[in-house]
Parts: sequence; C-alpha cells; structure tokens
Amino acid sequence: MTQRAGKTPSLPVTRRTVLKGAGAAALMAGLPAVATAQSGVTRSHGLSSFGELALPPDFEAFPHVNLDAPKGGTLSFQPGSFLFNQNPQTFNTLNGFVLRGDAPPRIEITFDSLMKTTGDEPDAVYGLLAEWVEFSDDRLTYDFKIRSEARFHDGSPVLASDVAWSIQTLQEEGHPQLANLLVDVAAVELPADDVVRVVFRPTRSRNAHLNVVGVPIFKADWFDGKEFGASTLDPIMSSGAYRVGDFEAGRVIRYERVPDYWGRDLPVNRGQHNFDSIRIPFFRDQDVAFEAFKAGETNVREEFSSRIWATEYTFPAVTSGEILRTEDMIDGRPSGAQGFFFNTRLEKFSDPKVREALGLLFDFEWSNDRLFFGLYDRTQSMFENSPFKAEGMPSPEELALLEPFRDQLPEAVFGEPYVPPVSDRSGADRTLQREANRLLNEAGWTLEDGRRVNSDGEQFVIEFLLRGALFERIVNPYIQNLERLGISASLRTVDGAQFQSRLRTFDFDITVRRYSFTLTPGASLRTIIGSASANEEGAWNIAGIADPALDALIEQAGQAEARDELYIIMRAMDRILRSGHYWVPQWFKPNHWMAHQTSIGFPETKPRFALPIESHWWMEEA
Repeated sequence: MTQRAGKTPSLPVTRRTVLKGAGAAALMAGLPAVATAQSGVTRSHGLSSFGELALPPDFEAFPHVNLDAPKGGTLSFQPGSFLFNQNPQTFNTLNGFVLRGDAPPRIEITFDSLMKTTGDEPDAVYGLLAEWVEFSDDRLTYDFKIRSEARFHDGSPVLASDVAWSIQTLQEEGHPQLANLLVDVAAVELPADDVVRVVFRPTRSRNAHLNVVGVPIFKADWFDGKEFGASTLDPIMSSGAYRVGDFEAGRVIRYERVPDYWGRDLPVNRGQHNFDSIRIPFFRDQDVAFEAFKAGETNVREEFSSRIWATEYTFPAVTSGEILRTEDMIDGRPSGAQGFFFNTRLEKFSDPKVREALGLLFDFEWSNDRLFFGLYDRTQSMFENSPFKAEGMPSPEELALLEPFRDQLPEAVFGEPYVPPVSDRSGADRTLQREANRLLNEAGWTLEDGRRVNSDGEQFVIEFLLRGALFERIVNPYIQNLERLGISASLRTVDGAQFQSRLRTFDFDITVRRYSFTLTPGASLRTIIGSASANEEGAWNIAGIADPALDALIEQAGQAEARDELYIIMRAMDRILRSGHYWVPQWFKPNHWMAHQTSIGFPETKPRFALPIESHWWMEEA
C-alpha cells in the first residue's frame, strides 16, 4: 500500500487469507443476501443497520429517478447543508475532510465511496466502488470487492490499497467528525489485490460499517510528499461523477460532470448526475443571495427565511410564471434541534437553572406572529419530527434504562418531558420573566441596582455569535428581554471564516446551530452529545454536553438490535437532553420551501429522507 514518507500506520494493512469460520451464515431478517459457499460468510449487494434492504440484487435504478432525464445545462444554487469544515459563505481550501481551512459545500460529490444511499430508506446503502460485500456471522469482519472498472479522473484504477489507505488516513488525520465515525475500526487489511477487509472492534457500534462505506476514497499516491491535513487549492485526485472545474476562492466554484465517468451506468447512478455543471456562488448575506436569485444568477433556491418566503416572492419572474414555488416537498428526516446553543464549558452557563431561565426569555409565540408570519412550529425535542421524540410519562421500557442513573439525573427526567411554555404573545411575558428571575436567584445570580450579578459582584454578560445578518431581527428582541432582568446582552455578526474559527475553538457564549439526525443514529451521537467530544476542537458538540447517563445510552443505541429497541433508547435520551436545557429551542417546518426556474425539472416524488437536487434534478432546456 502506498504511504506517505515517515508515516507509520496504526491499522495493519496485510495480504491475508479470505474469511474462514464454521457454521452457516445467519441471515438477518429481510436481508436479501446469500450465503456463499464458504461457511460463516454472507455476501450481499448492500448493507443496512437492521438488514432492511428494499432493493433486490438485480435492481435497475434507485426509486424516484428519471431514467429519461436529459443531460446538460448548469445548476446554480446554494446548498442548504454542509459537512465537516465546509463553509457556505466562503472557501479557501479544496480539502473538505480535515480540520484546517474552509472548504466549499458539495466538494464531496467529486469523490466516490464504497457504497451509496438511496435517500428513500432509513439507512440502506448499495454498492458503488464495491461490487459486493461479504461479512462474517459476528458482523466484525467485512470484505469489499472493488470493481475492476473503477477509475480515478486521471484514468488510473481505483485500487483496494487506495481504499484501505483512505479509511486508515481519515481515522488518523481526518476531520474530528470523520475520525470519530471511524473509531470502531480495528484493522484494515488486503486479503486479495481487489479486496479490502475492514475489521471492527468487538464493542463496535451497530452501524459502524455504514460509516466506513460512506467515506471518500482518495488516490493514495497523489499525497506522496504532501501533508494530508493541509489546506490546498489544488483539486485532490478523485473518481466521482463530478470534478472541480473553474473557481474563484471565496466567491464561486463550479463542479463539472465527468463525461466518461466510470460508474455512470451502475444501478446506483442511473438517471442521476444530469447537469453538465453545478455552480455554487458564495454570499455573506442572505438578502444579497435572494437578489442574485431574482436576477437569474442562481436558478434553484431553497428558502430558509420566513420573511422572504411570505413577502418577497412577488417579483416579475414569479408573477409571469418563469419561477415556480412549491412548499409541499415533505422532509421525512428528523427536524433536529435548531436553537440558541449555550457554551456550557463557561461557568456562567454551567447551571441548568440558568439555562432554563434564559430559555424562558425567548418569546417564540411573539416571534412567530410578528417575524415569521405564523409559518413555523415550536421545536420541543432534540429529535423533533421523529419517533425518537419523548411524549408523556416514561414507558416501563424507558424507566428501565433510566433507573440505573436516577442518582445522577434530575427528577424531571422521570416525569413529563420538558416542553417550552407558551407565552402570552406580548413579547415580554411577565409571568415567564418572574419565573426566570426566580431560577436565576436560586442559581446565585441576583439583582443589584438593576444589574444581574454573581456573588463576586460580576455582571452576567452574554454575547450572541452570528454568521450573517439573518438572525439579527430575531436576537434583538431576545436581548431586550434579557436586559429587562439585568443581563448585559449583545450580538456580534462575523464573516463565515471567523465564525467557523470561533466555533471550532469554542470561542462563543451563545450561537445558533441546527443538528440533523438520521433515522438510525449510532456512533454519530458521540460526536454531537457525547462526553468524549465535549472538548475536542472542531467537534459537533458545540454545547459541551458531557453526561455519563447519555454516554451509556449512546452506546446502547449503537448496540440496539431492532428499530423498536432503538426508539425506546432514543426517547430516554431525549428526556435527559430536554431536562438539561442545553439549548433554547427555536422552530421547525416539516417540509422544504423551494423556488426554481421553469427550465429546471425534478422527479414527481422525492426520496423521503433526502433532497438530492444536484443528483436527481435536471435541466429541461439545456
């Protein structure tokens, strides 16, 4: 295997014999796989957490794609989601898989992975670089057969050694979020020239194999003499359906469709990758981005501003029918926890009573009436819009999970889950203010001469850290309520690069964040709410959540053997999170607000758990 000079891998890559074992393969219920002639091994065309594959081995294409979609044209849009070190406002590196720098969203589409998700099943994946996978009865050893036709963009073959090197390097040097997802990998081996073997630790999370099959695969020798974690504006050699085209750092990037892409006719790719190019411009202000859409600089827009959605889509292109709007694209994913997140590493936010008090001073009902045109629902749960949301009193099954930690948990965990109270819609609810005052006093923050101070006479000071001006109109009324109780509050709006840097090092008081969860969470929970990530630079756990009871439930969630069992564990987890008041819940909507030029086409039905604009949509008139 090609390695960088001076690098000693911690994961052994060897050429060993193929899997051996005794006994027939015990197939998981519903898994359309077959036992191979070799005992103790099951071969399959796909994987999932619980063996739920909807597509047979001979499937033609993913559901909800248009096999007759025309090819051509340019999609110009701003992605509504981003990963790892990606920044939606600017970029200064094309390495989107490390901690350093700010990368452009969707750089991942230039890379292939071992397997690919449909977006229409909770967690199922099907072979892309991997022609098939064989796994042992104990689910600790997985062999992936690499397709002989797989090619990098320079025409060289994608080797099993490239796959092994990629997994190994990302575990050791990748972005912390990626490295944490690969923590269950014990070894990567090469039992044959075209086979990669991944061996997991006996304590592996249930979906550890799904984390491995989704990582980008690099050409190992491209990094000879280069530092993997460095920022670079040289496109990294990749093998995906798109490659980096022209770009201007911080302003715009274009991904070009690879005309001779090796995998274009695979079932996992048919009817997809229809645009000749995907152009992503960068704007520091959402109002400017909207003006660019009105002017035709972008041709698809997912709207995240209720004000713009309710009042601004009256320009000529809309009234003439050149731009169409739709708001009935259902988002089947958990809506997640969008809200104002506290940095609990700071002493002033360490007491849950303080955090609860501050939450009472955000008047959602007033904001929804006056600012959001009544378009949102209040978020209550970290796992809103999902079967993970706790309701009512704990079930006996939930209590059985929580009881071992009763001495460590607040009594509220064992009752009705916390729900933010409904205000009188005045913007300054006196009843809620009195309750917030009581909680602050109990926590040692008292009023002296109109100032909220601690026992040392230091005033309670809060700074809201924002990226862009979109939230300023929402934060300012919140600040007024905080000041009514003697808290000195302010907001600071910074550019995208500074925002990323400050979050990366936890240099903030309160900031806005939205987490999205899959329907089969596992090891990823460690990176968001696990103690191990609470102080890890660049981690998703920006609140600094560190609770032994949560840690134990995270591990149990990773070992759940059935969906119903997972749901119970997640509901117990939700009760703990809500009692901890780690964030002030904001709002959600269970659908996508979309606007697009009439030249853009898309399938009649979208995947339930994805909005694959760049892969499933097309240009009607290229």
